[in-house]
Amino acid sequence: MDLLAKLPSMEDAALTVLHGNAERLEQSGTSAQKTAAAALIPAIEAELAARRAAKLNQAREAAAARRNSKPAVSKRRTSRKAP
Repeated sequence: MDLLAKLPSMEDAALTVLHGNAERLEQSGTSAQKTAAAALIPAIEAELAARRAAKLNQAREAAAARRNSKPAVSKRRTSRKAP
């Protein structure tokens, strides 16, 4: 199995480390490493962006669910008259 096929199953932390390593190799690796890193970086960045979007969507849905589950609070104040 090649590295591209493994990206979706990688942990977030491992994917972030891989991204850093690929960027480093693209700058200072051998010509073969630079070529491989250049080919891999767009796929890594796409996977990271998809995960960020999914997490943001989950957070929005959770916030909406919390807003919708709160009991309605009346904004009308009741005044009490002193006897």
